[in-house]
Amino acid sequence: MENVLLIQTRVVGALVLRETRTTFGNSQLGYFWAIANPALGIAVLVGLFSMIGRVPPYGDSLALFFATGLLTFELYKKLSSSLMGVFDSTKGLLAYPLVAETDVVLARALLIFATYIFIMFLFYGTLILFDLASYPRNADQVLLAVLATSLLGVGAGLVNAVLMRLWSTWKQIEGILSRPLFFISGIFFIPSAFPPSMVNLISWNPVLHCVEWVREGYYPNYNSVVLNKPYLLSIALTLLLVGLGAERLYRKKRI
Repeated sequence: MENVLLIQTRVVGALVLRETRTTFGNSQLGYFWAIANPALGIAVLVGLFSMIGRVPPYGDSLALFFATGLLTFELYKKLSSSLMGVFDSTKGLLAYPLVAETDVVLARALLIFATYIFIMFLFYGTLILFDLASYPRNADQVLLAVLATSLLGVGAGLVNAVLMRLWSTWKQIEGILSRPLFFISGIFFIPSAFPPSMVNLISWNPVLHCVEWVREGYYPNYNSVVLNKPYLLSIALTLLLVGLGAERLYRKKRI
C-alpha cells in the first residue's frame, strides 16, 4: 500500500512539473505574467472607480475590497475552465499505465491552487506593507474559504471536462453561461446593499458564498447576510462526486 501511494505521489509530482513547464514555459516571465495578470486587473478596477469618485462598498480600501472579490473569483474560474480541457491536452500521457485521469486533474489543480495562494499572499502582503489594508481578522477562515473555493472549482472543472468529452461544443456554451458570474459574485458589491428579494435570488450562486466567506474572514466587523457554508460545501462536494463518477463511467465505456 505504501509503495502504491509513493508511486502515485511521484507520478503526480512529475505531472505538476510538466504542467508548470507547459503552462509557464521555461522562462521566468511566464510565471511573472501569471502573477501580474490578476494584480493588473485589480489595479485597473481601482483606477477606474477612483477616477469616478467611487468609494469601496465596505471598508476604506478599494484595492482590498476588489482583491477579496476578484482573486477569489479568479481562483474558481481558473480551476473550472482550465480543468475543462485537461483530458484532451494530456491524451498522450494517459497511454502510460501508471497515469490515471485523476492524476492529471490533481496535478493541474495543485498547480493552479499553489499559484493563486502565492498571488494572494503577495498581493495582500503588498497592501499591508503600503498601509492599504490591515491584517486579516481570521486568517484561518480566509484559508478555509480559499480551500472551499478550490473544491468548488475542481468540482465544476471535472463536470465541465466530462461534458466536453461528450459534447465538444460545451466549451462555448459554458463560457456563455458562466459570464454573468463575474457580475453577480460580489466583486463590485456587498449583498446587504440589495433588497431581500434580490438577496434571495443571488444567494443561489455558490461563488458569491466563497467571496463572502473570504470577506467575513478578512474584515474585522463584516457579517454576511448570505453566507451559508453548508450550502457551499454541499454544492462543491456534489459537483466533485458527480464529476468523478461521470469520469469513471466514461472511462469504463471507452475501455
